[in-house]
Amino acid sequence: MDTKAKFLEEITSAYTFKGDSIILGAPKLDQAVLTDTFIRIPLKTLNRHGLIAGATGTGKTKTLQIIIEQLSAKGIPSLVMDVKGDLSGVAVPGESNPKVEERNNSIGIPFTTSGSPVEFLTLSHDSGARLRATVLEFGPVLFSKILELNDTQASVISMIFKFCDDHQLLLLDLDDIKKVLNYVINEGKEALSAEYGAISPATIGTILRKVIELEQQGGDIFFGERSFDVNDLIRTNERGEGYISVLRVTDIQDRPKLFSTFMLQLLAEIYSTFPEAGDLDKPKLVIFIDEAHLIFNEASKALLSQIETIIKLIRSKGIGIFFVTQSPRDVPDSVLGQLGLKVQHALRAFTAKDRKDIKLTAENYPLSDYYTVDTLLTELGIGEAIIAALNEKGIPTPLVHCYLRSPQSRMDILTPAEINNIMSQSRIKTKYDEVINRESAYEILTEKLSANTSDVETPVPNTPKTSAKPEKSTLDQILNSSAGRQIGRTVANTLVRGILGVLTGGSKSSKKSSWF
Repeated sequence: MDTKAKFLEEITSAYTFKGDSIILGAPKLDQAVLTDTFIRIPLKTLNRHGLIAGATGTGKTKTLQIIIEQLSAKGIPSLVMDVKGDLSGVAVPGESNPKVEERNNSIGIPFTTSGSPVEFLTLSHDSGARLRATVLEFGPVLFSKILELNDTQASVISMIFKFCDDHQLLLLDLDDIKKVLNYVINEGKEALSAEYGAISPATIGTILRKVIELEQQGGDIFFGERSFDVNDLIRTNERGEGYISVLRVTDIQDRPKLFSTFMLQLLAEIYSTFPEAGDLDKPKLVIFIDEAHLIFNEASKALLSQIETIIKLIRSKGIGIFFVTQSPRDVPDSVLGQLGLKVQHALRAFTAKDRKDIKLTAENYPLSDYYTVDTLLTELGIGEAIIAALNEKGIPTPLVHCYLRSPQSRMDILTPAEINNIMSQSRIKTKYDEVINRESAYEILTEKLSANTSDVETPVPNTPKTSAKPEKSTLDQILNSSAGRQIGRTVANTLVRGILGVLTGGSKSSKKSSWF
């Protein structure tokens, strides 16, 4: 048997699956595209996570586009972090041209155009449904990690959350937490010290500065209500196609802490909300983090630790996470080792360091009898990649040089008018555009302090002294009522999630209580 026939037999056997799959392209050997078989990826193993890597301009985003539109057609929703703003075109059909036709004909797949159902999401004021979460939903441990607090400062945050829990002071936005922090070192200092112990004003000052830093990076927009429901990420349309949720984060470079905040909260909420699923025939949701190197370069230790933990555990919920970046070396080894599917586009060797990095990258892929991997990495054309996946039994497939198919949707951005038209048809935008400002810690403490000030400024004349205890305020009456105690217990029970010590906080799935 000659080399080509042997190669074709091995690849056909390795990339043919009993269950459903998506087609990425056709194998390539000795510069020839082999049309006798396809490179397929089984849906069953997409919850084992993945990597799409390659130098700028080698086709990573188009590969991402191919995958999400194929997943959508199979009824699998996805969430995509659109850092460069060039993924919006997935919502509308593409256009045929000679190059696209030639590519697909050489693979053996007729080219058809189609768009996918899309929801645009945003963390800021861009067009899209606004994503928010409350401080309470983060919980003291996760909120402390976001602020990068030391152990002493984190213990103070835990005390603050306990104080607010005991006194029914809802922590919804950053104004609430700032108001409470100021209160406990001023008017409420004595009461807090008597009940929980003294707190250093210097420690509170440090925490306040950290909160303000987060606020300046857009945290004032992110924290608040209405909170985003992660179940809105797993919707399908009337044709059974999975929605592609495109999160527009084009300003992530200027807001690393806000994005870290969002990532931690989203992963924690998905993990705590979705039930254990076991081995599914296809994932419930696949999350793609484009330009992931920006996240890892700017990420706090808390985010890196949390991603590593979530990657190990979240697949049992039927969730897959894919990182899209320039080099596998951008991803920490502890995370990289958990990624089952690897799609590697070309790397450029302009310097001695580049050549060294390419050799190290090649070591991340299986040995091959047909390719010299480090050489091939520099010779891949645009729209070509080397692929290593997992079969349905979780066994690694042979490395293959893949000639990728063209996306069926538009390979360009949408105009503002087109985006607005899609947003006008959104089923969730109105829901999340509504800003809810319930009475919370800020309003309650402001009213209480105002009332106390009024009492001091307008004393009642000729009031005889009495040794009786002063009449309880309305707030105190509520706190000590049976209903108040019951609500406190409900909040406390909701807060106790304690998954791996980082998911402590109010669960959005428990919003039946009047305090959520």
